[in-house]
Amino acid sequence: MPVIGYLHAGSPNPPEAEFRRTLAEVGFVENKNATIEYRYAEGQYDRLPDMVADLVRREVTVIVAAPNTLAARAAKAGTSVIPIIFMVSDDPVKLGLVASLNRPGGNATGVNYFISELTAKRLGMLRELLPTVARVGALVNPTTTLAEAFTKDVKTAASTLNVQMEIAPAQPWDRGRVRPTCPYQN
Repeated sequence: MPVIGYLHAGSPNPPEAEFRRTLAEVGFVENKNATIEYRYAEGQYDRLPDMVADLVRREVTVIVAAPNTLAARAAKAGTSVIPIIFMVSDDPVKLGLVASLNRPGGNATGVNYFISELTAKRLGMLRELLPTVARVGALVNPTTTLAEAFTKDVKTAASTLNVQMEIAPAQPWDRGRVRPTCPYQN
């Protein structure tokens, strides 16, 4: 029976249900013909390497690094043998997860949400929906790898559309814990 390692930098949340449903659609039902080993760092990113090491010791069939760059980087650093499926919002080549988009090579592959690349398009769509909008705000987590590119792209797009852009730094709420540094974070 295949064992799927599910690595998440955050806390348990509803996307797991979608993950299980999608697996079932392709024939893998949890506790029937597949096992899922869940690991949650709960915002304590320094725990990710140990969680990956535990999944490697358990000889999981595949590691799914749930939507987070830090989880993907930790998985990649933790094994070069076990297949890794990642979901990231920054360029996986730039992050060192794959050699190239068309030929990833190695043991990792996944999805890039192209958040930075779609910034101008999204702002343009907002302008079409609200043609009189003059000022737009965006919250950006300054600790992510895409913060700089996103900020630059959104300001350029706003200038082109004659919209004033306000950028405010914001980090995900972590229930009062101080975030430790992580070797996989830029």
